[in-house]
Amino acid sequence: MTGDTRIPPAEITGLYGAVLKRFSRKMLGRVPDGLGVLWHHRQVLKFNFGLGRRAGKWNECDKDLKSYAHMAVASLIGCSFCLDLGYFQAHNEGLDVTKAREVPRWRESDVFTPLERDVLEYAEAMSQTPPTVTDELSARLVTQLGAPAVVELTAWVALTNQFARVNVALGIEAEGLAASCGLAPLAQPSGTAAHA
Repeated sequence: MTGDTRIPPAEITGLYGAVLKRFSRKMLGRVPDGLGVLWHHRQVLKFNFGLGRRAGKWNECDKDLKSYAHMAVASLIGCSFCLDLGYFQAHNEGLDVTKAREVPRWRESDVFTPLERDVLEYAEAMSQTPPTVTDELSARLVTQLGAPAVVELTAWVALTNQFARVNVALGIEAEGLAASCGLAPLAQPSGTAAHA
């Protein structure tokens, strides 16, 4: 659950702030602390929202696959806010929440298809430093999804890395969005304590 962010949230004020808070309450049921943290630099905030909104319109790659990739990146990087938000969004968008719940332990889980496993592996491989994507994995994805979908998936994973790393660095943590929908806690890999 929410802890202290590394930069205290600012008071969100003004007309733009009122619109932002109303939109946030409509979409999430609350105004997350992270919004107040990013309010300190409105250009960064607007850039992130604009980028996310435009990326959300991409449609060459299946939404479920992108959702799993997003959560795999978040799990690897340790962004509890991103995991919570991803699980919440999967529920609200009618995606497969049983599978979304299992993403943090996808290697151990038996709910994913071979294609979904390739997508999860790709998301993690892209998120390593340096990236560990192989020619074989890329070829399998291009064969199964087509080049446009793989380009979109790649850009999606890169954006997720940006957002997740910003949240982790600023200390923005899960706020119980998924729990507020009555979703079961995210599954954890064997031997791992729950943190989202």
